[in-house]
Amino acid sequence: MTFKQSIFIFTLLLVFNTSSFAHGVDSNTAQFLSSTEGSAIFPFLYIGAKHMVTGYDHLLFLVGVIFFLFRSRDILIYVSLFTLGHSITLLYGVFSHININAYLIDAVIAFSIIYKGFDNLGGFKLLFGKEPSTKIAVLIFGLFHGFGLATKLQDFDLPQESLITNMIAFNVGVEVGQFIALLFILTLLGFWRRHKSYFSFAKTSNTLLMTSGFVLLGYQLTGYFTVI
Repeated sequence: MTFKQSIFIFTLLLVFNTSSFAHGVDSNTAQFLSSTEGSAIFPFLYIGAKHMVTGYDHLLFLVGVIFFLFRSRDILIYVSLFTLGHSITLLYGVFSHININAYLIDAVIAFSIIYKGFDNLGGFKLLFGKEPSTKIAVLIFGLFHGFGLATKLQDFDLPQESLITNMIAFNVGVEVGQFIALLFILTLLGFWRRHKSYFSFAKTSNTLLMTSGFVLLGYQLTGYFTVI
């Protein structure tokens, strides 16, 4: 088995083994969300951070976003745009009770992974002669990623008392988790970028990224048409 085949199989196993937990909440967290009363800043911080660290769909998208970013300033700009979009719709969705079908919103999130991998491969320039604004795309997809979490949170009967405080804490936790995950990802990419294989393997890496997105998209659409 070649190295590329091993990576491909690992990616599929990762997606299939974790697909049932996309934006999912374990039983202990679910019980806490439904039973908590009053302000619970630190628990909501923890739950938010835990969601992002284990939110592989968010992380796959971010890997695609930063794959060809080498300057800290550029990474900060793009991650900030994603964070802005994610934060706006997370808070707005919960407070405005905007509940989108979880399978459909997760399908859009899966598509965002496909989009970024395709963009990294130069697909848009090849087909249309120019590339769409990556910054605008990252912001827009950030909005959808935030709606995905807002939709899942509304599956629970969250107490209205101190809801604003708890949701702000949750959102801060999400961003803390994102920061931790990015440090880990950037460290790994930093080591890999020292070797020529980073660029020689770039096409395969982004093809695998798109493959993961297609698998997730198929899973979510299958869930939508079989469950609804």
